[in-house]
Amino acid sequence: MASLADIGVSALINILGAFAFLLAFALLRIQPINDRVYFPKWYISGKRTSPRNWGGVVGKFVNLNLKTYLTFLNWMPQALKMSESEIISHAGLDSAVFLRIYILGLKIFGPIAIAALLLLIPVNVSDGTLFFLRRDLVVSEIDKLSISNVRPKSYKFFVHISMEYLFTFWVCYMLYKEYDRVASMRLNFLASQGRRAEQFTVLVRNVPHVSGRSISDSVETFFQKNHPDRYLCHQAVYDANKFAKLVRKRNRLQNWLDYNQLKFERHPDKRPTRKRGFLGLWGERVDSIDYYKEQIKDLDKTLTMERQKILKDSKSVTPAAFVSFNSRWGAAVCAQTQQSKNPTLWLTSWAPEPHDVYWKNLAIPFVSLSIRKLVISLSVFALVFFYMIPIAFVQSLANLEGLEKVAPFLRPLIEWSFVKSFLQGFLPGLALKIFLYVLPKILMVMSKIEGHVAISQLERRTAAKYYYFMLVNVFLGSIVTGTAFQQLHAFVHQPPAQIPRNIGVSIPMKATFFITYIMVDGWAGIAGEILRLKPLVIFHLKNMFIVKTERDLEKAMDPGGVDFPETLPSLQLYFLLGIVYMVVTPILLPFILVFFAFAYFVYRHQVINVYNQQYESAAAFWPHVHGRIVASLLISQLLLMGLLSTKKAANSTPLLVVLPVLTLTFHKYCKNRFEPAFRKYPLEEAMLKDTQDRASESDVDLKSYLADAYLHPIFHSFEEVELVEVKVDKNQAHVPSSSPSELSSPSPQHTYHHEDDPSHIVQHYEVEPNHTMYHYEAQSPSNIYRYEYAAEQHYQYYHY
Repeated sequence: MASLADIGVSALINILGAFAFLLAFALLRIQPINDRVYFPKWYISGKRTSPRNWGGVVGKFVNLNLKTYLTFLNWMPQALKMSESEIISHAGLDSAVFLRIYILGLKIFGPIAIAALLLLIPVNVSDGTLFFLRRDLVVSEIDKLSISNVRPKSYKFFVHISMEYLFTFWVCYMLYKEYDRVASMRLNFLASQGRRAEQFTVLVRNVPHVSGRSISDSVETFFQKNHPDRYLCHQAVYDANKFAKLVRKRNRLQNWLDYNQLKFERHPDKRPTRKRGFLGLWGERVDSIDYYKEQIKDLDKTLTMERQKILKDSKSVTPAAFVSFNSRWGAAVCAQTQQSKNPTLWLTSWAPEPHDVYWKNLAIPFVSLSIRKLVISLSVFALVFFYMIPIAFVQSLANLEGLEKVAPFLRPLIEWSFVKSFLQGFLPGLALKIFLYVLPKILMVMSKIEGHVAISQLERRTAAKYYYFMLVNVFLGSIVTGTAFQQLHAFVHQPPAQIPRNIGVSIPMKATFFITYIMVDGWAGIAGEILRLKPLVIFHLKNMFIVKTERDLEKAMDPGGVDFPETLPSLQLYFLLGIVYMVVTPILLPFILVFFAFAYFVYRHQVINVYNQQYESAAAFWPHVHGRIVASLLISQLLLMGLLSTKKAANSTPLLVVLPVLTLTFHKYCKNRFEPAFRKYPLEEAMLKDTQDRASESDVDLKSYLADAYLHPIFHSFEEVELVEVKVDKNQAHVPSSSPSELSSPSPQHTYHHEDDPSHIVQHYEVEPNHTMYHYEAQSPSNIYRYEYAAEQHYQYYHY
């Protein structure tokens, strides 16, 4: 059991580590060579084109202005300068609401910490019960500050019950205000948005197969019949996962070609070579540049053949489509109503924004989704319990005295006081952090297998799995396994009737382990986040070996966005720890407050200067955050009831029974009052926005705007070669594709395939400057016909 000295050693190590990270960040961020690593957001937005240059060749890499080194901590006040409305316009609503979670933590735990430290700790210290039990149990000085130190049947438990009521009401009050505020922010954000494709588009799944009719025809017929005044156009969805794998392979080959060309440019006297065999380990030695050009050429032919195969095979069209309407109101009615008498057919939901679509999962048959979810649920369940093994090992490190009593041969290993303090105060939290490092990636793969169609949805489901894992393994697992190791001697030698008492006394003692975890993860870990050591190293390696063009440079500095699958569950764990221990062991609260304050500064800086969100969900994750904080309240109340029952406080325990009922009632009210704003789009708002658009932009061709909004990746260009140009007919919506190698007419530029019939081909080529001829070829079972025309005025072009 970690003592105050052990906690002090851990605090010293983590504070020094955090300070070292912050000092390194403050110095690295002002170096011109690192500017794209620490300010990529401004480069991506075009508001920053080059780092500060202090003159000379050296000045391009190193900051030579000594005055800036005296203000190396000015990033902290600068992080607070941008207002919330400016953050929303700069980084999006998701980022702004994410920052509000840290403010919510400070608002909740600030007053609670003051009240608990002033009122509860004196009550806990005054009894001294653990002094009489220390011969049976492993006890530390911190445990004497917890509820475990209050003697059984004490009237002082009424103080804890009263504080639990007071703290619960305060948490619920803050949650209500925050839910109201975030819901208003979401509605205002959606109302202030300009025309966006997802506002007019619905994702339709499980389209029934009709004999003799294509999926595209079925979709068009159904929506023209049932939404005659609102239906506009649709985009088919292709099963092109194999094609996507080939494109990724081509990108890798192109990267190797770029690398070898750059290498040759730097050393023109020596052409790079490699062996033809696997990974270049054996075989004939050939010229690397010629080798990769040959590989790419062959792969382009394969890609063309695969594309043609997909377009001509009706089975490649999945029973799903993106259906667009001529108004937000029409899309809202379709997305939020049942379309068919059979509730399993024509399933509609709001389409994710185009950048948010996870195309690979759109090809999954709807029938298999339930099976996938069942398999993944069982897999997550198995994974949770598999991780109990390393968690138990971590807890054994945290309770060396408990193991000493059972295994005396370990005593020489921990004789030195500093080694003992290090093992108990720092290593357990670090070991747990390492075990959890790869977990979010595993859970993300599981969520993808589950079949979710939006990246934001994938991240929310991954966050949910990670939260349940943290709840079971990090919280409950640490308590159960830690208690078993720690109090093993007492469990073995005491009568069975005494075991509940020992458990009741031991659970609050796990606060010492969680304090060490908070310092490792919430102090040093957050400081490591702002240092961005891994992105820094990767950027410079790419800059040295891969970057050749401006596009390569943008890819190398791509910072990504807020890591919601990992960050949100970790945040919710801190809320859980603070709420559970606010009455049981209040000394943990100051460590929680330091985390929320420090993390707010760090993530505010990252949101402003670093992160570039891939998508915008308009704070769709907030109901999950709210629900899990409420769940933490329920866990806290049930835990306190269990503790009081072990303390033989039978008279006072029933007073807590009402509290979970009130908490659940509050949650249900908030769910009914605010959650619809996150799940549905009010028809009133949709009609108002449509009316405003018609008044201000009456001449906008909505069909042209929406026709290629959800263009399938099969029509996108390859990595370096422009293979696609999207044609949008102002009178008729098409979804085209192209491939230069398939054209047979004189020097054609592009080829298009009609969505409904891939045999319809349009080719165009320049016959003289500024004059383009179009060659149209349509083939049907009865005839083949062709004609050419010069009619640029009928089409618009969109390049990808």
